[in-house]
Amino acid sequence: MRITIIMPCLNEAKALNKTIREIPFDTLNDAGYEAELLVIDGGSSDGSVDIARSRGARVLVSERGYGRQYRLGFKHARGEIIVAADADGTYPLSDIPRVVGLLDTGILDFVSVNRFSNMSPGAMNITRRTGNFILTQVTNLLFGLNIKDSQSGMWAFRKDALRKITLTSSGMSLAQEIIIEAFKKLKAVEFPGTYKPRVGESKLKPLRHGWQNLSFLIKKWRKDRSSK
Repeated sequence: MRITIIMPCLNEAKALNKTIREIPFDTLNDAGYEAELLVIDGGSSDGSVDIARSRGARVLVSERGYGRQYRLGFKHARGEIIVAADADGTYPLSDIPRVVGLLDTGILDFVSVNRFSNMSPGAMNITRRTGNFILTQVTNLLFGLNIKDSQSGMWAFRKDALRKITLTSSGMSLAQEIIIEAFKKLKAVEFPGTYKPRVGESKLKPLRHGWQNLSFLIKKWRKDRSSK
């Protein structure tokens, strides 16, 4: 079975080498998987593209925007299973074989990594923790879910599951949108992962992106209600 690991990237030269080295390609190959790395670059100017290619990644250039980058990646992924994670070294890429194994049973369609189950000290400041908590509670309330981390940026899913969900976001809200869609329409679970301090400068603007995500949740809830 083929696996495509998708990483959106924007000026992650400080982290990219280390992040790619953490992908357990040998373990995946020994387990019978054929894995590729697909980096979706949003206009890096720090050499990230050259680093990704030197490490064997296939690179596509996208318009800037987290959601735009991922949606382009989903379109061009060659694998039957897609694993998505950030390029900044925060997510437990060593857990990819375990996460993929949950999908390979045929019982599940989607797995989302819960960052809060084992978060390293200093990985997330109090402002971000509070924002994540609020957004997750609002998500659960509006959409009748019971998830622990609505803003996770690491997921694994069967590519054919994309035909069953609707993704519209071009920005950061793509993360919560795909999780909501998956837990409403697919067989989905949260995986107890880890979350480490990022390497390099964060692109996240907590207040601006938090407000955008909250606004997106309300708009999506209204749209979903009106379509019933």
